[in-house]
Amino acid sequence: MTTWQAVLLGFVQGLTEFLPVSSSGHLVVVPEMLNMAPPPVAFDVLLHFSSALAVIGYFAQDLYKMAKSFISPRNMPRAEVRGWRRLFVWLVIGTIPAGISGLAFRSFFERLFESTLAVGAFLMVTGAIMLIADLVLDRTRAPRRTVRDMGLLDALVIGLFQAMAIAPGLSRSGLTISGGVYLGLERRSAARFSFLLSVPVILGAGLLNAGDMAAGFSEAGAAYMAGAVASFVASISAVHFLLRFLRSHRFTAFIIYTMAVGAFVVVLSLA
Repeated sequence: MTTWQAVLLGFVQGLTEFLPVSSSGHLVVVPEMLNMAPPPVAFDVLLHFSSALAVIGYFAQDLYKMAKSFISPRNMPRAEVRGWRRLFVWLVIGTIPAGISGLAFRSFFERLFESTLAVGAFLMVTGAIMLIADLVLDRTRAPRRTVRDMGLLDALVIGLFQAMAIAPGLSRSGLTISGGVYLGLERRSAARFSFLLSVPVILGAGLLNAGDMAAGFSEAGAAYMAGAVASFVASISAVHFLLRFLRSHRFTAFIIYTMAVGAFVVVLSLA
């Protein structure tokens, strides 16, 4: 893999990891369209690891307060301590479904990455799920809830959406944010929880593939590092953009994009 290819894939992965368009799907489709060899699993994991670091950096203040609520709660108001501790518990619960699914069906999901037809179909499913979320918003007049109003069931259901999104073409952010909207969360709160929820899952996948990642560095260290930096910068940009975008916009643009790209990939794979 050349350095420019690594940078391109890092940029694509970083943007599409947090925009609701499926990073895994794009990492399958983009190399196929550019006649590039599929990126090694180690490189894919490294890019996702870089994305996780970007989220940690972006939400550093939230993560600091969460840690402080356990380490030095006396220096915080009781209501804040309870709120941050509850958020930590919901993140743990939301992580469990993806952890179980990833370990139990790892070989099944890996086979899906070899099928561009599956990627195209799942991209269209992503668009359909976001379309339903927009329709739910249109028809619901009740006040939307925030992360502080979440309960155990909310965390578990959003976690189940995240577990589904292990399949390539199913957008993790698209599904988890939509799941939050279905449950009555406001869009930006659902997005915030979705981004925080990505950290343990991505880091867990990185630990499972740490050996492959180290081997890849020994063979193409400079290219891998360039891709990781591109992914980090693109990830922070995507998180910042989407949180601002969801203040006043629905998923419409992303629905059109995932539906169109998904249909194109399906036709291309059947041609």
